[in-house]
Amino acid sequence: MSEITVHRAISWHRIQAMVLRYWYLLMSSWPRLLELIYWPALQIITWGFLQNYIAQNDNFFARAGGTLIGAVILWDILFRGQLGFSISFLEEMWARNLGNLMMSPLKPIEFLISLMIMSLIRLAIGVIPMTLLALFFFDFNFFAIGLPLIAFFCNLIFTSWAIGIFVSGLVLRNGLGAESIVWTLMFGLMPLACVYYPVSVLPGWLQWIAWTLPPTYVFEGMRALLINQTFRSDLMVWSLAINVMLLIASFAIFLALLRSAKRVGSLLGGGE
Repeated sequence: MSEITVHRAISWHRIQAMVLRYWYLLMSSWPRLLELIYWPALQIITWGFLQNYIAQNDNFFARAGGTLIGAVILWDILFRGQLGFSISFLEEMWARNLGNLMMSPLKPIEFLISLMIMSLIRLAIGVIPMTLLALFFFDFNFFAIGLPLIAFFCNLIFTSWAIGIFVSGLVLRNGLGAESIVWTLMFGLMPLACVYYPVSVLPGWLQWIAWTLPPTYVFEGMRALLINQTFRSDLMVWSLAINVMLLIASFAIFLALLRSAKRVGSLLGGGE
């Protein structure tokens, strides 16, 4: 009985081994590291100068206390959290190694946890320089948001993982021909997540859809905090509740697609 319990338990040694694998892949390629820093730096400079221009011509943005730059940084946390997860998964697809992993003692939950950890590592490499650039060039201290930042970050990273698990399952089942969904799905959600404008801007029927997305609550909460100096804990609770449901659903879908991939043989192929 004890042997069965040990066998079914999550092995942190296997998770650590997978994280080390992705870490060595990341550190062995300077283009990968450069890409993690380049795009966030480019975004914060481009949008930051845009905010400076708007602030000089409209006092609203000056009073808003950097909502545009704050939205850019939070959006990058959401997008790069999902991308960091999915890229590590695609590394296995590109290397035709996924079949080997699935035939090893590695459990799906251990595999997904290792991808989550790597998404945090990739996210830190990209976003920390971004926040420093925002402070240096535009005098916007992202970390001055304080404790609410933890709620913002957790809800966004949970959403990014849920989407990452879902799109990874689609690529797993359909092969690299479905790879483009990794790069496009998040941008498709961007208008409905109300990153740069309030939900009230949307038509009434679209507002209902927007409120089903956890990031919408985060960006509304960010604007309420920076403009009105009010932390909307109710928004964070709703976002967390939806995220929990999304994570459970995405994991169930991933397992179903994994079983389907094994059944039809696409797990070993993984091609276009």
